[in-house]
Amino acid sequence: MVQFLIEQHHFTLKIVNQRQTKHGDFRQLPNGKFQITVNNNLNKYQFLLTLIHEIAHHVTYQKFGRVQPHGKEWKTIFQHLMLPFLQPEIYPKHILPFLAHYLKNPKASTDADVNLSLALKEYSRETGKSFIFEIPNGSLFRFKKAIYKRGKKRRTRFECLNTANNKVYLFNQNVEVDLIHTPQS
Repeated sequence: MVQFLIEQHHFTLKIVNQRQTKHGDFRQLPNGKFQITVNNNLNKYQFLLTLIHEIAHHVTYQKFGRVQPHGKEWKTIFQHLMLPFLQPEIYPKHILPFLAHYLKNPKASTDADVNLSLALKEYSRETGKSFIFEIPNGSLFRFKKAIYKRGKKRRTRFECLNTANNKVYLFNQNVEVDLIHTPQS
């Protein structure tokens, strides 16, 4: 099915080194051709979802021209393209309900849906890392070479104090961090 989509829609697919801010992207190159990139560190389930997400951008552009990147046109096409992949032969059965829920109103990033993101990350979790929601309040952790102290949870994210600059940052609950110290109870 993926091979068919690639051949049908005429774009170059590049597998690239991990980027911190995105899993993939779609763009028109200066020569007029189209390119889709997907990060090389994704597990096979994240990779497939990201690839179809980016193909949906390409199809949306071909059909409608310039529209909102994650607007109603893209959402409809993304849902249509993903539907054939919602099978237990492709995605593990326990991921399918999360994927189906996400696809009712897909966001710009799969990481925006915490339940789907956590279910997908089960297959690529870095050893020695903890999800921020798993560590106790007041714990010290390292994220991108900085040390933070985990604070209270807001609606969907955690307040975390950067110990170097004393600024509070909001972290998604599915961010993977290196636990340094847990407060004694």
